[in-house]
Amino acid sequence: MEDVDLQALAAKLDLLIQRVEQLKTHNRLLLASEKAWREERSQLIEKNEMARHKVESMISRLKALEQD
Repeated sequence: MEDVDLQALAAKLDLLIQRVEQLKTHNRLLLASEKAWREERSQLIEKNEMARHKVESMISRLKALEQD
């Protein structure tokens, strides 16, 4: 290969390496974002369950009051 071809190949390889690093960084950010929304979802599910139990408890107490 000529020196010009080698330089062109090296330049393309450098660009490819740079792009891989960008993709790795982007992937890390996406994974961190996914972890955050999964944690938020878990917390919301837990809060929803607590609210449901409170409402069920209130309904039971109201029914008990109606029967008295």
